[in-house]
Amino acid sequence: MIQLTPVKKTTVILLFFILPTLALTFQSCKKKRSEMANVLYKQTHNKIFKDVTPEGFSEVFKKALAAGNPKLAHAAFIADHYEKNDYTPELVLTQLFNNGLETATEYYSHADDHGLDAEMFQTEQIKALIVKFKTKGQIKTLNEAYQDMADLELAAANSLINYSNALQYGAINPKSIFQRYFMNTRRPDSLSMLRVFHISNMGLYLDSIQPKDTEYLALQKALKSGVVAKGASKEETRRILIVNLERLRWKNKPGEHKYVIVNIPDFFLNVIDSGRSVLGMKVCVGQGRNMDNANTLVAYNDTCKEDKPYEHETPLLNSQIHSVEVNPIWNIPRSIANKEIIVEAAKDRFYLANKSIDVYKDDVKVPNPEDIDWSKITKENLPYEFKQEPGEDNSLGKIKFLFNNKSSVYLHDTPAKSAFFWKMRAVSHGCVRLGDPQALALNLFGAGDDYDTIVDDMGADNPDPTTIGLPKKVPVYITYVTCWPDEKGVLQFRKDVYGLDIVLYDHLLKLLHPKIGKSYLADTGSVAASTN
Repeated sequence: MIQLTPVKKTTVILLFFILPTLALTFQSCKKKRSEMANVLYKQTHNKIFKDVTPEGFSEVFKKALAAGNPKLAHAAFIADHYEKNDYTPELVLTQLFNNGLETATEYYSHADDHGLDAEMFQTEQIKALIVKFKTKGQIKTLNEAYQDMADLELAAANSLINYSNALQYGAINPKSIFQRYFMNTRRPDSLSMLRVFHISNMGLYLDSIQPKDTEYLALQKALKSGVVAKGASKEETRRILIVNLERLRWKNKPGEHKYVIVNIPDFFLNVIDSGRSVLGMKVCVGQGRNMDNANTLVAYNDTCKEDKPYEHETPLLNSQIHSVEVNPIWNIPRSIANKEIIVEAAKDRFYLANKSIDVYKDDVKVPNPEDIDWSKITKENLPYEFKQEPGEDNSLGKIKFLFNNKSSVYLHDTPAKSAFFWKMRAVSHGCVRLGDPQALALNLFGAGDDYDTIVDDMGADNPDPTTIGLPKKVPVYITYVTCWPDEKGVLQFRKDVYGLDIVLYDHLLKLLHPKIGKSYLADTGSVAASTN
């Protein structure tokens, strides 16, 4: 019988405990490696996949992620997600063999129903890879298997994210292409994009993200049926519908029960309450760069491709009307003083007095402005400021409606009533002139003491400025829409007075057909939630 020394006894005892642990660890790794291989081999019946391991795949996948694929719209987010999940090819394993990816490509193939293009979503590449995986013997080496898995995983993730973002938030971020866009607009965030990795039923998921509001469905129907707008060609109409479908996908729509909304191309204001218009009126908006419709969606020059606003264009914004000023004083902007006031004062020394315009220097009122030689005053040496006193000639009329915004615009009355009879009402310096301001005051304040004060002060012979706060702030939206269905379902079309349709279409064109130029991907940069 062999006698063991104490040291040897200890070694044997340790080995007795360690060896089973090592065996379990080895079996666990082997099981982990075989799970991926078993799934792929069972579905493909291709013996190459018997040798697939998570470690082997992750090495190839990391290189694919680091390669800087220009088609990846959210490369940083995608790379971060796979790093946190051990570089597992989740979509290949969960969506390839249950026809999930085939279902997705079927939806992508109908992207033109939304004014988009299947090319945006790598449709043909994904289809070709699906066929390769499902045709026995197409994948011949282990390295080819790893590379095809990586290519399909990335294409599937990228396309699902892009398609989901495009339908739920729009393919273009309006803030990235418009200079005077100040509307709260939600953009995709990491939580919304993570949903594509947890889809249990691809068809149900893709159905759930389709826009379903009546306006969107009406424009979709018109696009599919080839509607032609009066005075426009079929192609121009198609492009009008495409840009307005994109606008409808932006998450910037009013969510309140009651709000005021101005549509610039329609030169019209509505007060919406519980989904229907309770007050409507003509308005005048700021002058635009395309008022003569010289450039259209089928014929525009290169200078129209980027947004270069005319200085008097009314901005797109949302805010809250908080008060009104009755018989307002007009603090004349320096741009108007430079181009109009000093020019007219040079022509007529009594122009300022006749228009009730006071002149200030260093915040001190100038007593006799008619004695100034205005012919020697230029915008470069202008030391004065101008204020127009309340009265019949005041350019703001008898009342203005105030809301916070970066552009110092507001809704207001006007003594120039004739413009409301014109078809083209882009005539202001940027603010919105109201066809019936007193009716708007009644709607917002309701009958009562405040409204009575407004009526009395607007009719006063010797008016003084009066500010009255609204008991409850009312949201206001200034928008830009050139095609929509009216309450009877009839499509309304309006001219592109600011050329914003052209800017949007040209950027969509680059996105739909990247070979034309730089690809403008859905969201430039951050994947963090954004509502600014």
